[in-house]
Amino acid sequence: MSIKVEQLTKVYGTQKALNNVSFEVKKPEIVGFLGPNGAGKSTMMKILTTYINATEGSASVNGHDVVTNTKAAQQSVGYLPEHNPLYLDMYVREYLAFNARIYNIDSARINDIVELTGLTPEAHKTIGQLSKGYRQRVGLANALLHNPDVLILDEPTTGLDPNQLVEIRALIKNIGKEKTVFLSTHIMQEVEAMCDRVIIINKGKIVADKKLHELRESKEQTVIVEFDYRVEDAFLKQLPKVKTVVNTHAFVYEITFTTSEDMRSYVFDFAHDNDLKILQLNQKNASLESLFRELTAE
Repeated sequence: MSIKVEQLTKVYGTQKALNNVSFEVKKPEIVGFLGPNGAGKSTMMKILTTYINATEGSASVNGHDVVTNTKAAQQSVGYLPEHNPLYLDMYVREYLAFNARIYNIDSARINDIVELTGLTPEAHKTIGQLSKGYRQRVGLANALLHNPDVLILDEPTTGLDPNQLVEIRALIKNIGKEKTVFLSTHIMQEVEAMCDRVIIINKGKIVADKKLHELRESKEQTVIVEFDYRVEDAFLKQLPKVKTVVNTHAFVYEITFTTSEDMRSYVFDFAHDNDLKILQLNQKNASLESLFRELTAE
């Protein structure tokens, strides 16, 4: 088992950041660890990387207990924290060589990692000259340098532009073909784009643990439609299998149906029959977002 957490609790003063949390992650698997701010995501990652100890319970990485076999657990983990710590005045290869010496590994590994993470075009620059996307690549390269079996990423795509997002997502998915990737985020799109499974935590407790394909098979869907003028919600509720109608803004409506059947053709025909002009018509996979809202709402 790559990651095993059993009845883990972490208390800060009088506050329980984690409350009797248990889960397992197998290899190879990309697991999204979701939750609102303050839910306990970063605390869990700090425990798994041996940065802090739990108050109660146990955790192991690659079979190594994070408390009783700390060094072996550390050697099994590559970690990219939310605020990627880098020496901006060092060159990319210089920085990786510095860390290679700390890990006591062959510097020949650097060339492989630079190529794997797509850093070759920028490897001659100082880290301070790099874009945010390439700095994230340097952080990932450093996390992979000692060839760990488990990669733990805390908010790995924060602050990236759309092009950088696509590149980092593709890189993480490629890494996840051979390694266990456990990534923390509160962005639904990141999980849907990269992960095989999602664990949702709220107020220190696990409230959901599902495979992505199970969520996609949900008997519910949302269609986003924009008309050329405002339409009464009650009028749209005449459509078959409608659960809710929400006027999100202007003339845009989110219509949720209690079926997995693609309902866009029904919306189109309904608009045509009632002399409505459609300006946009899209299907939205709302299952993960809806589940997240339901489970983490105050």
